[in-house]
Amino acid sequence: MTALEVKDVFYWYTEGRPVLQGINLSFEKGKMYVILGPSGCGKTTLLSLLGGLDVPNKGQILSEGRELSEIGLERYRHERVSFVFQNYNLIDYMTPEENVALTTKQEPLSTLLQLGLTPEEAKRNVLKLSGGQQQRVAIARALASQAPVILADEPTGNLDRATAQEITAILKSAAKEYHRCVIVVTHSNEVAEEADVVIRLEAISK
Repeated sequence: MTALEVKDVFYWYTEGRPVLQGINLSFEKGKMYVILGPSGCGKTTLLSLLGGLDVPNKGQILSEGRELSEIGLERYRHERVSFVFQNYNLIDYMTPEENVALTTKQEPLSTLLQLGLTPEEAKRNVLKLSGGQQQRVAIARALASQAPVILADEPTGNLDRATAQEITAILKSAAKEYHRCVIVVTHSNEVAEEADVVIRLEAISK
């Protein structure tokens, strides 16, 4: 079954000036999608709608065939979707283990080890980790949540090229090995080259 569907979605901040206009998309588990487009074309807005952080002015977004409003936005965000942000959004007074434990009842260390942290690093305060390590913690938190959809907003934007390549490989692995639907918003053509599907949004002329 399709993980997420976008059906004839419109979104505007000021009526008559649409950000998204008649968008139709379908997303499946086991694939990594990349959304590209110029600034102002609605990439982050679309990601917010897919994550249940906002609702379209017109049209529907469905999770496994059910409209988000039918599921309940809070329940949807808790059970069916997980976010990976460019700025990590970790709780900075906690360790990686404690951050990941917030999203799962399972023991968090194994997921952190799979993503390349050592047992010692997993017990440090997250502010003592590098940017690449912090992003690994953010991805571990998303994987541990068991949510079928992972939404990543510019996840490599703050990272050097080598680390960005590693993070991209981890996200692709999340789709293939964990059978998640991974949707990445990015400006990076290098990230797009690793995607199964690339979606290009165009800015709507005002």
